[in-house]
Amino acid sequence: MNGWGWLLVAGAFEIAFTTFLKLSQADSRYGVAFLVSVILSFECLSRAIKTLPLSTAYAIWTGIGAVGTVLMGVTVFGETLAPVQLLLLGLLIAVLIGLKLATPKAAGPS
Repeated sequence: MNGWGWLLVAGAFEIAFTTFLKLSQADSRYGVAFLVSVILSFECLSRAIKTLPLSTAYAIWTGIGAVGTVLMGVTVFGETLAPVQLLLLGLLIAVLIGLKLATPKAAGPS
């Protein structure tokens, strides 16, 4: 798997660990799932930064986690979003796509 693939998986595990963190407030058994997700997220991020610039990878990793966690909050926990929040979420997604497109294809370890 290439760096971008590892970064997407790392972002998915970041969404998982924030979700499990929320769930663990009501049921401590989710604490183990939280810890496993944290470890896997950081391991995948570590693999991603072997071929991607650290600054880009970190920004996109946190962005995936932020957008995904907002969506989990809405779909799983019944949170609501104001129109301005939806607009800002869209801008964040646009910035993440822009960072991906602006990253040189031959980026390697520095």
